[in-house]
Amino acid sequence: MSTDIFILALLDGVSYAGLLFLVALGLTFIFGVVRILNVAHGSLYACGGYAAATLGLWLGGDSALSSLAVLIGGAIAVGIVLGTVLMLLLRRFQDRDPILQLLVTFGAFMIFEDLQRMIWGTQPYFVSDVVNQMGTSELLGVVYMNYQLLFVPGAALGVYLLLRWFLNHTLSGRQIIAVTHDREVATALGINAKRIAYLTFVVGAMLGSLGGALASPTTSLVPGIGADMIVLSFAVVASAGLGQISGALITALMIGLSRSFCVYLMPELEVVMPYVIMVAVLLVRPQGLFTVAQARRI
Repeated sequence: MSTDIFILALLDGVSYAGLLFLVALGLTFIFGVVRILNVAHGSLYACGGYAAATLGLWLGGDSALSSLAVLIGGAIAVGIVLGTVLMLLLRRFQDRDPILQLLVTFGAFMIFEDLQRMIWGTQPYFVSDVVNQMGTSELLGVVYMNYQLLFVPGAALGVYLLLRWFLNHTLSGRQIIAVTHDREVATALGINAKRIAYLTFVVGAMLGSLGGALASPTTSLVPGIGADMIVLSFAVVASAGLGQISGALITALMIGLSRSFCVYLMPELEVVMPYVIMVAVLLVRPQGLFTVAQARRI
């Protein structure tokens, strides 16, 4: 492998890992607090991407900053609306069998997929203005887009650090941690568990739709893209361990890099590589790489 190919594969992998991490972060965050595996999370990614691309095509800013504001604003709005809808739907099944909750989110996923086709059709959506506006940089002789080189990985890392700060240094964040550890005790201490569940779901939904919005300038949005992303996100979450935020960052980077190097070296393995990693991890550690054993609650 030449040096140029190695650098390209490395940069592609880091950029893709940033997008994958944002979506997986929302998925694992929701599960860690609410204990619901949200299959509809892939639809949040797709809807966020479609909404951002639509706003970008309609409003197209004159600068990279205004274009990014349009994309991120659309993603946040979609996350809030769809997160609220899902939370209201799941409240009716809060104390039911987890399998029933899983089926409800799957049903919501199918509905959202049909709504996407009804609203945006089957033609690819793509908005590249922000990528062109941010220009390119040269790294060791390789010219690469600043959007993928700097902004996407920086946004993923920034969201991770912001979420960690929120959980550790704010009242709502500490309440979320308390509900995560023991919902019954937290409720007995006066914490509104329903409000915390809603806040968690909306934040997780915004992360999923933000991933779609940031992917829209570099990815053609077509029907089915949400299903592809939820499967990849689940591979990240299962490999890291359900509810592991920091573990998801490392696992997303591992899967993103392996997938990228396969594109350049063994293209036939590019699709299967994330699942090979997941299976290999689960065979050795069924609970995930970063899950810590907990004492049984009596």
